[in-house]
Amino acid sequence: MSNLQFDPGMSRQIESVYMTPDVIEQRRVVRIALALRPGDRVLDVGVGPGLLAAEMADEVGPEGRVCGIDISDSMLAIAASRAEITRGPTIELEPGSAERIPHGAESFDVVVSTQVFEYVDDVAGALDEVRRVLRPAGRVVLLDTDWGSIVWRSSDDERMARVLTAFEEHLEDPHLPRTLGDSLDKAGFTVTHLQVAPMLNAGFDPRTYSAGLIDIVAGFVPGRGGITEEEARAWADDLRGLGDSYFFSLNRYLFVASAL
Repeated sequence: MSNLQFDPGMSRQIESVYMTPDVIEQRRVVRIALALRPGDRVLDVGVGPGLLAAEMADEVGPEGRVCGIDISDSMLAIAASRAEITRGPTIELEPGSAERIPHGAESFDVVVSTQVFEYVDDVAGALDEVRRVLRPAGRVVLLDTDWGSIVWRSSDDERMARVLTAFEEHLEDPHLPRTLGDSLDKAGFTVTHLQVAPMLNAGFDPRTYSAGLIDIVAGFVPGRGGITEEEARAWADDLRGLGDSYFFSLNRYLFVASAL
């Protein structure tokens, strides 16, 4: 699993990033792919701060069911505070992971997981768990990043490359989308939809996904790949100083698959 420590401070930092227009748009794309109907039973694996779960609760309505699991107690606490003010069904939250889903067989119509499977060390086992809790002909929606797609302007390309390589250490597979289709097939799923969900930030704006990512990266990489605290700060300061010349792009990949 991730080397990032999802303590209360990090969890609030991630919540802030998830509330940027970039990630709000990403959730809109995910919800379109989910195609939820009133009464659907849906599980969010890696519920995080609960933003997607709250939006899904509105869509499935009072006759539906929304459950969320996460390995982080601080993330679950944030999600619980958000769930208290959500319309629709009560959002059920509990500790759990993709490899160990604390629900019975055929409990859900839909399973969704965003930015989680790239942190999982046993993707095949996790997909087996997803298939176990899905009803026959249920569907799964997965969104993950290929970090090889990143384009991030810097005044020092060599330093940027070393920082990004060090940051990849927080993932089990920074290039998961390249093999996820095959993994879904082997687990007994049929991929019915595949699309790219790009992030693009041109010109520095603190209210963007990548601006929030700067602090997360700068806090993680010191001591990894030879990166020092001073070098991480210089890297971050350089990016913020680019102003209108700032440029960031990253591709995420959305898979929709049905259980056979």
